[in-house]
Amino acid sequence: MAKSQPQLVNPTVSTRRERSGTIADFLHGRLLGQDHVLDELVPYLEMFAANLNPAGRPAGVFLLLGPTGTGKTRTAEVVAEALHFNDRHLLRIDCGEYQLDHEVAKLVGAPPGYLGHRETQAGLSQQRIESVTSEHSSLSVVLFDEIEKAAPSMTRILLGILDKAFLRTGDNNPVNFENSLIFLSSNLGAKEMAEYLRPSMGFLNGLDATSSIDIGSKTQDKLHETAMHAVRKRFAPEFLNRIDACLTYRPLSRAALESILEQQLNGVQEHLDIRLGLQTFPVCYTEACLEFLLNEGCSPEYGARELKRAVHRWVLRPLASMVAAKKARPARMVEVDYDPQESQTVLRLLT
Repeated sequence: MAKSQPQLVNPTVSTRRERSGTIADFLHGRLLGQDHVLDELVPYLEMFAANLNPAGRPAGVFLLLGPTGTGKTRTAEVVAEALHFNDRHLLRIDCGEYQLDHEVAKLVGAPPGYLGHRETQAGLSQQRIESVTSEHSSLSVVLFDEIEKAAPSMTRILLGILDKAFLRTGDNNPVNFENSLIFLSSNLGAKEMAEYLRPSMGFLNGLDATSSIDIGSKTQDKLHETAMHAVRKRFAPEFLNRIDACLTYRPLSRAALESILEQQLNGVQEHLDIRLGLQTFPVCYTEACLEFLLNEGCSPEYGARELKRAVHRWVLRPLASMVAAKKARPARMVEVDYDPQESQTVLRLLT
């Protein structure tokens, strides 16, 4: 078997300080394969930047739908990165932690007269909202992750937030969401969408895990219709009427998966440069290695969900072992290849 040629990963832009162009350019470069989502989202960011967003309600409310591993949670992260230069600079509410009505009290705090009134800090307080703004932008990003798992009482709390951008906590303090972009992610309809796509995804016809999926306009409309059918069964019309846009994510194409892998490997190089300083070294990858990582980290069923873990296991951990054993040399390139006999990556120090 002929040895593949090593491939250098092109550097990518990681912050707004380093990029040129508009915020739309940045978002399209970070959230791959979901341009139709960004086309709906960017106008709300531009309205806020122009100070033309509607008064008395959030800057934008979006329900994110679609199969797992397609970038729903990532959307909130890249928006936070674009606004605040840090993809962790957002308020994330894991709705799986609020599946019972009494647990929802943790969001607003216990009211006077209830046990724990003084001790319970509201998860949705003005202080927490303002803590995820920055000197770069006064717009906060709030993500309610997997909203379908929350108790019905959370939906009632959200009605006021989504309509009037207002919440009153258990200790009678007001919380203003006018300068907030609210994302509600959900897996409702994901199973039905996967079943609809199964013939083209190649589960039964021998295609590899990263085969390109051709999503035309009719297929996209069908996916959206399938997702919305599940959403309407779960949420009341008055809740859905307060949402600005319901966005359905499409399965990732081969080209998008390759670009996501490139971003992940760029992240490895940045991590080495930051942690090792003058002792850092460049890393390149063979075509066989890139193909192996794609097959390990991506699948039609789970999208790119496992890609970060695959890069951590097959790239970062072997690199750490090389550094710990003092086999790496500053500025000497390390090649990451794939050994088909051992079914694992192998590292070589190039001359």
